[in-house]
Amino acid sequence: MTSEQQRQHQIGLALVAMAALAWSTAGIFARAISADLMTMLFVRGLFSGTGVLLLFFLIEGRAAFAILRSLRWPALAVACLSACGMITGIGSFRFTSVANAMVIYATVPFITAGMAYLAIGERPTASTLVASLVALAGVIVMLSGSDWGGGLFGMALAIIMTFCMAGFTTVMRAHREVPMLPAMGFSAWLCASFCFWFATPLGMSGQDLMLTAMFGIFQNAAGLAFYTFGSKRIPAAEATLLAALEVPLTPLWVFLLMSETPGPETLIGGGIVMIALFGHIVLEFRGRTRPDPEPFQAAP
Repeated sequence: MTSEQQRQHQIGLALVAMAALAWSTAGIFARAISADLMTMLFVRGLFSGTGVLLLFFLIEGRAAFAILRSLRWPALAVACLSACGMITGIGSFRFTSVANAMVIYATVPFITAGMAYLAIGERPTASTLVASLVALAGVIVMLSGSDWGGGLFGMALAIIMTFCMAGFTTVMRAHREVPMLPAMGFSAWLCASFCFWFATPLGMSGQDLMLTAMFGIFQNAAGLAFYTFGSKRIPAAEATLLAALEVPLTPLWVFLLMSETPGPETLIGGGIVMIALFGHIVLEFRGRTRPDPEPFQAAP
């Protein structure tokens, strides 16, 4: 790996970690907004999609329209999978506990690794595999304390969200030449278009409108932008492994700010996942910041 490739990999790690931090606030917004699910998703999608596309036009300038005309099927696939993930992901928070939903989502690195290997032949690194196994142990601990008797529909939505995330990450990795930022913006608008038919935005309170706008811009649009730029620079399995940082962080914020108390197993398992993820980040940064060896030169 050249010095430039190492630098790009480090940038990718940082961007995906920032995306996970932004996404981890979803539970707070989902709990704080009192509007019904479809209304919230409709308004959130409008603000999120507009924010992402404004960023796209700001970056690309006059070339933006030519890029939009050149988009191919991978961008459409990413938009559809991302929109489905938005609806099912936020919906899972409304029908089960945040901790339960995130426990299921924690399996996304393993699903992505399998998809990436089968679809594009991308083998995960040894450190990614080790971190995934440690994270899996944390998930098992979290599952041992989950109340599976209720919220079955919410957990089913979380499973769909997980497969959508793994799917669009694999597509983005396989088609790095395709600009995916506009696809992410369109995915939010696609989500809003679907939810429009069931939404009642005129009945939202001013506070809900403000919170939903923040939900769309700071949690979703910023997260999508960070993830789009970051996931192209690192392997698909590694991207979803780092994105899984939101797994322990999301219920943590809800616990600290909303007093939604997870069980001890969830706290312990979440800690194990955090150790696996942060340990992986540290190992990757150390391993890839070593200077390239000097080329051998024969003595004159």
